[in-house]
Amino acid sequence: MQAQQLTEKWMFLNKFLESPKSVGSVTPSSRFLTDKMLKPVKWSEALAVAELGSGTGVFTRGIERVKRADCQLVLFEQDPEMRFRLAQEFPDTVCRHDAQELVREVESLGIKQLDAVISGLPFANFEQDVRDRILDQVVQSLKPGGVFVTFQYSLQMRRQLREKFDRVQVGFVPLNVPPAFVYVCYTSS
Repeated sequence: MQAQQLTEKWMFLNKFLESPKSVGSVTPSSRFLTDKMLKPVKWSEALAVAELGSGTGVFTRGIERVKRADCQLVLFEQDPEMRFRLAQEFPDTVCRHDAQELVREVESLGIKQLDAVISGLPFANFEQDVRDRILDQVVQSLKPGGVFVTFQYSLQMRRQLREKFDRVQVGFVPLNVPPAFVYVCYTSS
């Protein structure tokens, strides 16, 4: 396991150096951040979940541990090398390229609505129109009472998330590099 973690850290650093606006961090998320990200989801009830910006699969591994066996998980990762590795590690999980096509992609798999969307996307690095498109796709894809969980390294997204969702809670994870804010966003029931 330690070799895998070292490989992931090296890959993350390389990807960050290649494209800091796409990757957004120099190292994968900590287990503390993973736990905080997954806690808001009712895993015993969730039948369809999407993960945006799956990267090296840190959150994906956590999701695989807690989700029901019949829960459909759809991963979105833009980087081709990371997407290839995700497909190898999670062969029973569908992996797509563009989170801006979330609704179309999940509908193509026969999923009408998602119970939850977990996101590791670096929204603060995106142009406003890209943020808007992705967040509109998330809102449109979630069932009533669905939850969107994302993290950022600042409070920059708070206002925009409050405009898109009925209820937004913000938590803080100091034991992550760098420390992170977790946004838990709910649609109305």
